[in-house]
Amino acid sequence: MGEDEQRTLVDRVAQALRENGLTVSVQAEAEAELESGQRRVWLRVSRDGNELDYTALVKRRLTPVSLVELLAQLRQPADAGGPLPLLLCEHVTAPLADQLREQQQPFADAAGNAFLEGGGLYVYVRGRKLHPKQLALRASSGFTATRLKVLFALICDAELAGAANREIAAAADVALDAMPAVIADLVRHGLLRVIDQQRFVDAGRRLLDEWAQAYALGLRGKTLSGRYLTPEFDHWRDWQLHPGHTRWGGEAAAALLLGEQLPAPPRPSVLTIYGDKLPARLVDEQRFEAASPAAYEGLVEVRKPFWGKSLAFDAQAETVAPALIYADLLATGKAQCIEMAEMIYNALLAERFPPA
Repeated sequence: MGEDEQRTLVDRVAQALRENGLTVSVQAEAEAELESGQRRVWLRVSRDGNELDYTALVKRRLTPVSLVELLAQLRQPADAGGPLPLLLCEHVTAPLADQLREQQQPFADAAGNAFLEGGGLYVYVRGRKLHPKQLALRASSGFTATRLKVLFALICDAELAGAANREIAAAADVALDAMPAVIADLVRHGLLRVIDQQRFVDAGRRLLDEWAQAYALGLRGKTLSGRYLTPEFDHWRDWQLHPGHTRWGGEAAAALLLGEQLPAPPRPSVLTIYGDKLPARLVDEQRFEAASPAAYEGLVEVRKPFWGKSLAFDAQAETVAPALIYADLLATGKAQCIEMAEMIYNALLAERFPPA
């Protein structure tokens, strides 16, 4: 199972947990390879002020034969005093769910089945099957980075739809030879319309939401390049970012764009900065230090831009595009961020991407 496949599966399981009413934070950059070739990721699961930290083992398939050996492997971190071990799978059948619960082994899968207990939390869901739509999403081109990058470019600049493939490829930062297949796929799924041989973006909220969901599952994990702590976290508004190299995303970007619309500007739990790398000046001035894998709050995330330099952006803007802010907020699964995402949509996106 490749690293990209693992990240995608982790994101799908995290989304399934969120649909069960839980808040889930995933720290994919803290992965550490095991002798078995599997990789662990860190998760924090919470609800109503109760939370649990996990180190999770990603395994696509679980069978009765592999269960005994896997249970022994999963218990090693707990024996060493580390975070609770959590098994993440594509799908856990009802009989295997019962066995895992009997063994007090937490698990979660992409269908929404889960067993979590401790810290004031108790969740047990069994018997759910993967919906045909989930199976289709898993194999669809919606998770390819190329398709997501092209869609993002079209969302940011609708006029690109009628441009030559070379111009779209440059704006999306994708290979030109991939464009015919991507364009055909977007037309087939109704996201691009062709009228009198002219292409148009089907710019409704469906497009925006489908892209945001697919971005969270298929591309967002690849953008994270670093996590930091700083004693100057609460003074982030005073930091000087150069729009040509770094821009605010996520909660900070929403706070800047919404301004007085927020009755009481909330303290961000994570500050997101998009840039190829942090300027040395900023690192020195704000006294950045690498964050430990267990850190979840008061973090500075650095994410790599995934778009081309020719994509139309306000040269003086402090933030990334509103559509990306919207998607990043939704991807956190946090109630505060989801509320801010809806405000971003209403204020900056609804006119261009109206509800159906």
